[in-house]
This record gives sequence, C-alpha cells and structure tokens, in this order.
Amino acid sequence: MATGRTHRPATRSRGIPEATVARLPLYLRALTALSERSVPTVSSEELAAAAGVNSAKLRKDFSYLGSYGTRGVGYDVEYLVYQISRELGLTQDWPVVIVGIGNLGAALANYGGFASRGFRVAALIDADPAMAGKPVAGLPVRHTDELESIISDNGVSIGVIATPAGAAQQVCDRLVAAGVTSILNFAPTVLVVPDGVDVRKVDLSIELQILAFHEQRKAGEETAEGAAAATPRPGAAAAPAAAGGRKGPDGDVPAVMPA
Repeated sequence: MATGRTHRPATRSRGIPEATVARLPLYLRALTALSERSVPTVSSEELAAAAGVNSAKLRKDFSYLGSYGTRGVGYDVEYLVYQISRELGLTQDWPVVIVGIGNLGAALANYGGFASRGFRVAALIDADPAMAGKPVAGLPVRHTDELESIISDNGVSIGVIATPAGAAQQVCDRLVAAGVTSILNFAPTVLVVPDGVDVRKVDLSIELQILAFHEQRKAGEETAEGAAAATPRPGAAAAPAAAGGRKGPDGDVPAVMPA
C-alpha cells in the first residue's frame, strides 16, 4: 500500500474546486451509510438530502469526478464510495502524528474513525516528560525530543496539533521543518506556514460563538414578533387592564408565569 509521503490526492491536478472537495467527505459519509445497509443504488435527490446539499450542486460536483449516474437508476453506491475515496486519497495509507496529549489529544487518539478512513496514528507526542511512555489508545506517548525522527521514520506528512495556543506555532514550525506538509490545528491560534503547507483549523469555541449569535438573533426575532402581536390594531378592542392582558379560568393571568 502506498504511503502518504510519496503520493498526494489527485484533486488539485484535476482542477476540482475547493468547495467541491469540501463536500466530498459529506457525500462519502452518506454513501458509506447506504453501503452498510446494502443499498445498491441511490438517486441524486436522495443522496443530496442525506448529505445536506441540493441535488443540482451534487450533480455538478460529481461531474468533476466523471460520474453522471444512470437516468432512472441513479448512482452505483459502491462505485461512488471507491471513486470518492480515491479522489480524497483514502485508498492510501496516511500516517499521522498527534502532538499534545492532553484531554483533547487523548480523545483524538481514541477516535476510531481515523483507522476506518485510511489514517493511521503513527505516534502520540507530548512535551511533558511525565507523559513519556504512558499508553494512550494503545500507543506509548513519545517526548517531543523525538518528533523529527518519528516523522522521518514513519514517512509522516500529516500532523495534528492539539497543544495549548502558546506552543502551537513552535510545534508547527518543527513539523514543517521535518517534512510535514498538512496540518490539522485544534489549538486556538492562527498558524503561519510557508507556501505548500496546508492548514485546516478546528476551533470549537468559534463554532459555539457562531451558534450563540444565531440563537440570539432567533430570540430577538421572537421578541419582535411577540411585541408586534401584542400591539393593538387601530379600532381593535382594548385588552383587559390586568397584567399581561390575558384572562384565565381562575382570573387574570400574569404576563410571566413563575417557574
């Protein structure tokens, strides 16, 4: 089996747009679920719904792969799984190192999805001497002094950074200098890398802040709608004088009920 160090995914050379590349894992996840249920074919509409995109966008994405489906039949599930896996480079062996084995790093090490998707955790690395040799997810933690030799010995081209923010850039620099060309960054900081090095950032706090924004906006809209509904229309009968303007079977009902 080929290793990640000497083989790169074919997507760039074939001119597949980055937006399409970003959706391929969504299609693969949906297709894998269908394959596990022994579903032989799937329509573009069904697959698009499972992946959370519209069917026109899915058909456009698949046209970059050379897959157009069969009218009245749909797409062959097993073939698409293979085709997308090949485009994403998942038919190769990708050794990965995880640097920073705190709570998050240990959780990542124990994540079973890496191996099932073609990523082999080659080593777990931490700067704390007390962690050296401790088993995590079946692997002994190695000290950062060994980082360069680990990368060289295992042909690693993908590194995962799960360190505190203050240590992330230094770790990144060492990974890049040792030959790593792709980095998945969980540290809450922006990494500076040279041309030719790809960085994907995962920041859970930012995602939560975005969700908080949407929750606040929804709450504001509900408040505005409630205020509009409570505003008397011209010529409408006046609301009861009691607090909240509503009556229940036992008399006036307060605007805010006690918890």
